[in-house]
Amino acid sequence: MSDNPIRTDRRGHVLEVTLDRPKANAIDLKTSRMMGEVFRDFRDDDDLRVAVITGAGEKFFCPGWDLKAAADGDEVDGDYGVGGFGGIQELRAMNKPIIAAVNGICCGGGLEWALSADIILAADHASFALPEIRSGTVADAASIKLPKRIPFHIAMEMLLTGRWIDAEEAARWGMINRIVPADELMDEARKLADHLASGPPLVYAAIKEIVREAEAMTFQDAMNRINGRQFETVDVLYSSEDQKEGARAFAEKRDPVWKGR
Repeated sequence: MSDNPIRTDRRGHVLEVTLDRPKANAIDLKTSRMMGEVFRDFRDDDDLRVAVITGAGEKFFCPGWDLKAAADGDEVDGDYGVGGFGGIQELRAMNKPIIAAVNGICCGGGLEWALSADIILAADHASFALPEIRSGTVADAASIKLPKRIPFHIAMEMLLTGRWIDAEEAARWGMINRIVPADELMDEARKLADHLASGPPLVYAAIKEIVREAEAMTFQDAMNRINGRQFETVDVLYSSEDQKEGARAFAEKRDPVWKGR
């Protein structure tokens, strides 16, 4: 077992986070708490703009909850850390883009971890499932998220039966953005991350807060909050140097220089 199950690598404005916990990259309570600290620091570091998450090796992205650790005493409702299970799905004010590079088996809490990302790329051999039903527990976050992401009846079939789907079917239902040859997965993820990192961070923050908060609002209530600058990120954006820079750059027919302020 690795003493350091979370590997991080800074590439300019991009943070790569690799779950490296042999044999299968399963997550126990201690690992989840470490992940929460990593993503909290990413959220609060103004120099980092985008994160890429992936698993070590070629077989497993993440199978989710470590059942061996559970058998040894880890409580299923224990302390997962500041960001909840996997460090990001309950992390408040996570307003930076996250890309999941799914490099293999992605199931249970591992699928919930991937669903916490904004964009999901999958290797052509990746596979997906919610097998919690077979171990007598509930895929809680997936029960909330998945029926809103893919057709309801497909989501319910996955939740109720634990059926596995391959990358092609996942793409067909819109669970992932696209399939990439396995040996090109990280190159593609890095290319996308660099593209996002060159964009306007304050706009990304506003997009993420609006999408997250508007989910529980009517359209008009959400628009009223935007127009009233009642979302913190929108208020910051509309008062920012970047907002003025975007307009100037458009008028001057040049690329904008984003400063994140």
